[in-house]
Amino acid sequence: MNEVTSVNRMATQISSPESLAVQTVPATMRAVVYRGINDMRVETVPVPSIGPGELLVRIATCGICGTDLKKIHFGSHSAPRIFGHEMSGTIVARGEGVNGYEVGERVVVHHHVPCNECYYCRKGTPAQCPLYKKTGVTAGFEPSGGGFAEYIRVMDFVVTNGGVVRIPAGVPFEQAAFVEPVNTVLKGVKMLNLAPDDTVLVIGQGPIGLMHAVLASRTGARVLTSDLYQERHAIAARYGLKNPIHAATENVVERVYAETDGRGADAVVLAVGGNALIKTAMDACRPGGKVMLFAQTQHGDATFDPGAVCMDEKTLLGSYSSSFGILDEVTDLVFGGYRNGFDLTQLISHRFPLEQAVAAIDIASHPKADSMKIMIEPVPGRGGE
Repeated sequence: MNEVTSVNRMATQISSPESLAVQTVPATMRAVVYRGINDMRVETVPVPSIGPGELLVRIATCGICGTDLKKIHFGSHSAPRIFGHEMSGTIVARGEGVNGYEVGERVVVHHHVPCNECYYCRKGTPAQCPLYKKTGVTAGFEPSGGGFAEYIRVMDFVVTNGGVVRIPAGVPFEQAAFVEPVNTVLKGVKMLNLAPDDTVLVIGQGPIGLMHAVLASRTGARVLTSDLYQERHAIAARYGLKNPIHAATENVVERVYAETDGRGADAVVLAVGGNALIKTAMDACRPGGKVMLFAQTQHGDATFDPGAVCMDEKTLLGSYSSSFGILDEVTDLVFGGYRNGFDLTQLISHRFPLEQAVAAIDIASHPKADSMKIMIEPVPGRGGE
């Protein structure tokens, strides 16, 4: 790979003369490029250039999210693109006018940020904010996160709106990469407004479902977890979740009623994609309870009993993406939790170098008992730093 120094390639774009002497940035990099539905290729592409107010970050690790997989498999986005948004890395260059960030700092990068001023932000639904819907991080092509690459360009509006978060010393990149998914989960748990005497059912114990269960249990609520795989319940037990329902052999709804004196759960979180389990979630919910759809990110038709919403007064709600209003609480959870019982690196079942990213995406697309969070690491081994 032909390397050029930052002086030659980015001298007009970096505001710190000291950084120019120590940082080298290659002219090209490897990235996983989406070329169409189910068509992912590891290619050589230019390292993105940065402009005033922007940052260039070298990726250490990036998790594969279910929303990435849906984009890949359902063609909701045009090609070519470079996906990936659960990412952490190191600042290697900063554009003119950037203040508050230094070359060499380890950071988490959010690909969306709210404006905090528009109608939707004022109404507490920042994921509907027009600025939030604009992706501000790219590794090339149409901005799409870019974490499945060696370097990303962080645009100025992400930098100025708090989308770049420093990682404290002693917290590995892999733990830090969970800041974005934990934010989405905590946002949903808060929407349920749980009470200590509530019983919550979380359907699905993949990484997102397990995090829902853990954060729900921290409210004092009693949490029941449902999954097909015994192996996932074993992982959940490491986090103190002690009420598994083995969906492969048990009737989930009957078990929930047995655990709640025949009422049903006060809240149900559906953390599994697709619509097949919406009826199960609604049936397991007590009259007056709440059902949250968390993984239903594809538009389409679904069937549910409207009488359960009207006469049984069951609330059907959704939660999507993150909230910057809780970012401080999230970073306390993730960064502080690494050594205090919330080590999320235990959820990582597979780590792949960038050159094997297509295989990584295939494993993530076909979850099995032994697969949880799948990470792509451009430089193998750096995620644990």
